[in-house]
Amino acid sequence: MLPTPRPSPRRPSIWAERLGQRGGRWDMPDREPYPGSTPPDPAWAEIAGLIDFDHPYAALWTPGPRSGRWFADAMANLSTNCIDRHLVDGADRVALHWEGEPGDRRSLTYADLHQQVVVLTRALRGMGVGVGDRVGLHLGWLPETVVAMLACARLGAIHAVLPAPLPIEPLADRLGALDLKVLFTQDGAWRHGTVLPTKARADEALLASGSVEHTIVVRRTGMDVAWFEGDRWYHDIVGPTRRTPAESGEDEGDLGAPVSLPADHPISIVPLATKGGQPVSVLHGAATMLAGALAVHRRLRTGGVFWCAGDISWAVTQFHGIYGPLAYGDTAVMYEGTLDQPAPTRAWEIIARYGVESMVSTPSVMRTVRGWARELPEVSRIPSLLRVTTAGEPVESDLAEWLTQAFGAKDLQVLDAWGQLELSGIVRVMDTADPGLGGAGGETALPDCDLDIVDAAGEPTPPGRAGEAVLRLPWAGTLVDVEGDHADVAQSHWTRHPGCYATGDLASRDERGHIAFLGRTDGVVSISGQLVSLREVREVLEDHPYVSAAEVTWRKDAELGRALVAAVVLDPQVGPDPDLDEVAVGLMNAVREIMGGLARPRSLLVIDRFGDELGRLERARAIATLATPDRVGAPREVTWSQVLAAAGQ
Repeated sequence: MLPTPRPSPRRPSIWAERLGQRGGRWDMPDREPYPGSTPPDPAWAEIAGLIDFDHPYAALWTPGPRSGRWFADAMANLSTNCIDRHLVDGADRVALHWEGEPGDRRSLTYADLHQQVVVLTRALRGMGVGVGDRVGLHLGWLPETVVAMLACARLGAIHAVLPAPLPIEPLADRLGALDLKVLFTQDGAWRHGTVLPTKARADEALLASGSVEHTIVVRRTGMDVAWFEGDRWYHDIVGPTRRTPAESGEDEGDLGAPVSLPADHPISIVPLATKGGQPVSVLHGAATMLAGALAVHRRLRTGGVFWCAGDISWAVTQFHGIYGPLAYGDTAVMYEGTLDQPAPTRAWEIIARYGVESMVSTPSVMRTVRGWARELPEVSRIPSLLRVTTAGEPVESDLAEWLTQAFGAKDLQVLDAWGQLELSGIVRVMDTADPGLGGAGGETALPDCDLDIVDAAGEPTPPGRAGEAVLRLPWAGTLVDVEGDHADVAQSHWTRHPGCYATGDLASRDERGHIAFLGRTDGVVSISGQLVSLREVREVLEDHPYVSAAEVTWRKDAELGRALVAAVVLDPQVGPDPDLDEVAVGLMNAVREIMGGLARPRSLLVIDRFGDELGRLERARAIATLATPDRVGAPREVTWSQVLAAAGQ
């Protein structure tokens, strides 16, 4: 007999409830508007003209909570903007080129994508999924992932991406916080030449979460999996064996039809780095997020094939690798795995095979590709590639120069983008050949967000002095809500410097106006485009029986851009002469299992004690200095006196 999941009472969807009470209108929670609200760049009206609204907006923007209210009274559907509207003139145009890590390939036209989205929408509605319900996507970067994203958007459900490599414990934590009705997963996921037991991890994580009513499993690898009540194969619910509308007693058109939603109705929930041990997530609105994605894609595209070379867990991939290109009617490329599989030339092969003209990735990925290229025979430049944009962290000038030499046979343009998850990804784009241009881009310039650098009092800083980056003008793609026990952290974006959006990013500006981003102010660091909380890593280490005290910081890294560094004082029970290599493996495995691979420190210092002569910031800087790059992965013993010396004392 199959095990029966534990029943769990579900709370009614608050979003569906609000829609019902307000006649189809969802309103943000009441909060006092921040003072000094400044109208946005009028260029947003042109961006709004790229969106098909079911009902036009009464005002482009009105002052209000956070960044004000966008597209008041407008109604739209994200799914129809990405697929339906292209069916008249572009049904046979390829929407997605996809490659799996083992080498399998698929291409979907806009007609193909539309058909699959409608069928999955019908199936989800048959399972009781409706407006405001939550759906988890514990999937790799597959065509089915995009179909699920758009099906959720079509029926007004909120989707959350749960990275396939996520360990069981953090996966269970996220499932518990999200209150999902349906979870998508897959039998196994290809990752760097191996197969991850994705469904097995999801099954274990679900033991701690009783809200999931249905688990939809994509058959990706063919591996055997356990089967439980509520599990359903993806190919069964969308394939020829599914129940027809007549058999279900429903009208086919109604089941697959899109629902018209307010512009700021939440459609996607994205986790931030955890705060104080509790997850914090931001929600993005359907049309507000789409406006930001369209504005950015218009700036980054060249008119040809577009490839965001990033994992689905990177929010930039969702916003700018899928929604932007599809809403524009372009062709997007998707790649499932890491770019060294099956060979380090995979990036060049993908660009050449599909004639990619514009690519987006993180500097970390490009540094890794550069490392492979040094050991390869001469690789040919790709004539089709016209533009490369790096995002998620700053790009250094030598990497930008290498990109132009390694990939572009023409005058390849390299752009450096900055943004935040809270803002739906990219907000500002700079040309590395002339960084003083800022967001300039001729007819395709991004709407101005009036990025400024201010001190603690909110006054602009002079050139060369670091301060906090703020946006003085509203941005359409700004979050519409925040969830989590520490959600007030996000609210401080608007209260710290009234009249501005405070980013939490440190930055400085040179005499030419070029802005350099220097890191975060809140103990969170971007590693390969993903935010990692230094506090959370430290707490994982301090909870380990080998450790009595720990400190975590970061240093510059040639491969990742930034790498974490840990310093620990060992517990006496470890013994007087421990095997430090064994200790390091145990500690790094603990971090990886709980927080994932990107949170694993790249360097470990074993210190005899932590004294009180230094403040935490001074101590962190000294530890980063002692963790030199030539000792990556090798534990090193140091004394507190050496830490003091590194701090200049």
